[in-house]
Amino acid sequence: MAASILIADDDPVQRRLVENMVQKCGYEAVVVETGDAVIEKLTNPDAGPIDAIVLDLVMPGLDGMGVLSKMREMGISIPVIVQTAHGGIDNVVSAMRAGAQDFVVKPVGIERLQVSLRNALNTSALKGELQRIRHSREGRLTFADIITRAEAMAPILRIAEKAAASSIPVLIEGESGVGKELFARAIHGTSERKTKPFVAVNCGAIPDNLVESILFGHEKGAFTGATERHMGKFVEAHGGTLFLDEVSELPLTAQVKLLRALQEGAVEAVGGRKPVKVDVRIISATNRRLLDRVKEGHFREDLFYRLHVLPLTVPPLRTRREDIPHLLRHFLARFAAEENRAISGITGEAVAYLTKLDWPGNIRQLENAVYRAVVMGESDQLGVADFPLIPTHAPPVEPAPALTVERPVPALPAMVPGSEVPIAPLPSHGFLPLLTASGEVRPLEEMEHEIIRFAIAHYRGQMSEVARRLKIGRSTLYRKLDEANDETPTTESPPLG
Repeated sequence: MAASILIADDDPVQRRLVENMVQKCGYEAVVVETGDAVIEKLTNPDAGPIDAIVLDLVMPGLDGMGVLSKMREMGISIPVIVQTAHGGIDNVVSAMRAGAQDFVVKPVGIERLQVSLRNALNTSALKGELQRIRHSREGRLTFADIITRAEAMAPILRIAEKAAASSIPVLIEGESGVGKELFARAIHGTSERKTKPFVAVNCGAIPDNLVESILFGHEKGAFTGATERHMGKFVEAHGGTLFLDEVSELPLTAQVKLLRALQEGAVEAVGGRKPVKVDVRIISATNRRLLDRVKEGHFREDLFYRLHVLPLTVPPLRTRREDIPHLLRHFLARFAAEENRAISGITGEAVAYLTKLDWPGNIRQLENAVYRAVVMGESDQLGVADFPLIPTHAPPVEPAPALTVERPVPALPAMVPGSEVPIAPLPSHGFLPLLTASGEVRPLEEMEHEIIRFAIAHYRGQMSEVARRLKIGRSTLYRKLDEANDETPTTESPPLG
């Protein structure tokens, strides 16, 4: 779904001209005739979101200056581009002081309007990202900070908003990278506990022998290495929210103690003599179906029912593709500012290409792809060529001949079943040839590049997992990929299997 631009003008000819230009720029146009209609669109929850406004200053009834005044009173921060037939300095100064971001003089050209809209949307996206980061650090993240326009997300948001009004335990399920912690922080930031701590614990990253100590605390001298007292995450989150991420990975011994803590509202530190009362709201999350873990015997059924009081399932990005253009705009604004890069946007071709991909790593993968594109991009617009690390979902490429003089960036190897890469030629694709077409042993570096690409395809673009399995750092992985993309293939390079 493209950005929605609200056009307000009482002149039907000018209104139609601006509408056509907005649509040619790749945006959706919403047209109204009066200033009162603008306010109605902005305040009606069923009217749909508006990303920017092209506002005529001279209209019957509520004029453009009146609209800007009302928007400021209501705290609406949507960027406004005012247009007027009179480009006097007084009009410009008055409109800017009233909150307009830019102005254009009628009749405006499409190039001028496109630049103005792009700048307005980028500035709005950057402000939104900065506000989101600030809210997250201060524990004040709300559902308004979640970037989504997908219809599939509407019922999820409604349930989450109801959950925020109470202290009911919430279990958030969904694939890795869909934003489960963001939902947890929004529930906390909208609840009565928002002034209290939000403590996040990744249960899958804690060694089994330290789970109880980290969650419930320990006394000095309770075990070897316990040189001082540690109060634990439950006590740390007292009065607020404890977020148990990847709760399905908790060892069974810790699950017993967690169940007791939830039942009694008290925790007992390792080596402690008496329980400590705690008031904690529990939000848990997992990228697996917790009920399946129960059936497999890896998770206690009684603990499951304690956590699974109000379940939320966040859909993957591939089922809400209309969110991708908005996420792209926000990520681009943030990373361009952080890296001090003068990148103004992403081409329409690239947006269309990225929207069609499945994104197995979901929002996290999309975010990392934009980050890399911003760092490595060489022009003021990101195109399809700036997103080369999206391997498993590109259109299929016909195998190249064994002898070739010129070849683009090699196609990725197809995945084969299992975890081994056969080194002898197979009847079909999915092999790693050791010899060139002329019978010589291939360079080690060339085969290393193919192995890395195979690993990226096999682990569906999850770069952290690829680096871990290859036992190299992520920076080394990206460097080797850049080297592979930059080097010129030799005339005897065989096709990548």
